[in-house]
Amino acid sequence: MKKVIAFIFCVCAWTAVMSQAKKPIIMVVPSDLWCNQNGYMQTMEVNGDVVSYPDYKKALQENADLLLVISKINELMAERGFPLKNLESSLKSLEFTETEGALLTSRDGSSIAESPIDRLKRTAKADIWMQLTWTLNQTGPKRSLTFNLQGLDAYTDMQIAGASGTSAPTFSTELPVLLEEAVLLHLDNFNSQLQAHFDRLFESGREVTIMIRAWDTLDYGLETEFDGMELTEIVENWIADHAVGGRYNLVDMSENFMMFEQVMIPLFNEQDRALDARTWLRELQKYLRNQYAVEAKLMTRGLGFAQLVIGEK
Repeated sequence: MKKVIAFIFCVCAWTAVMSQAKKPIIMVVPSDLWCNQNGYMQTMEVNGDVVSYPDYKKALQENADLLLVISKINELMAERGFPLKNLESSLKSLEFTETEGALLTSRDGSSIAESPIDRLKRTAKADIWMQLTWTLNQTGPKRSLTFNLQGLDAYTDMQIAGASGTSAPTFSTELPVLLEEAVLLHLDNFNSQLQAHFDRLFESGREVTIMIRAWDTLDYGLETEFDGMELTEIVENWIADHAVGGRYNLVDMSENFMMFEQVMIPLFNEQDRALDARTWLRELQKYLRNQYAVEAKLMTRGLGFAQLVIGEK
């Protein structure tokens, strides 16, 4: 009897811990394919090349079905205890931030060649983007809905979960009803994949890319010595000490350039605040200034890429 009671106590304790576990923050967005098929794309020039990106703002303003679909997915995810960021609210927040920034004359310069999607990611700070594509099928008087869900890591754009399916043909004409019928059979498995990925991040860290550069007007390079060590060695030692498990990959290096990929950073800092590439690299910026009087400008692109440009702010 005691063993049974002990077993029940352990099960209850495990359930309580799991219910308190942190869940990934998710944002539901229409897929690039859906936006392209429906004419909701915008372009910008990046290093001389014209690149296309989804125009979420236009899609939300002109397509009432999109609002219904996002609302239904948000509802289904909320019922399963997953925090959600609202796309429309995040876009408004981004617009306000950019308008406010345009009125300032400071030398912030915290972004480099950022696309609208990069800026949205940095503003929303969701862990996972849930890209949704759907198609309505008509067979006589009956309709069905085919959907495809992709869970993308917001820091690396890697797909970490997926689900697809088609609802049974029905006389119903309401899009949210069709969507719910199509998605329900697959959503719990999809969420399990999302949570498993997030749990792995707790153990091994979040992957980001870090770049170190030197201004071309600087009278010294990254190979300059400070206290008997080259600046390249100082930087690499710091990254090795602060990456989760010391895991990183120095893929390229010169006297004016260092490129680190697969840098594993913690999900949260000591104050339990979420970390991204910018907030993590800011500590290196402070370290170089305080220990070696080396100034550096911190620049970011999205959540998973940050760089320090050595020499001035």
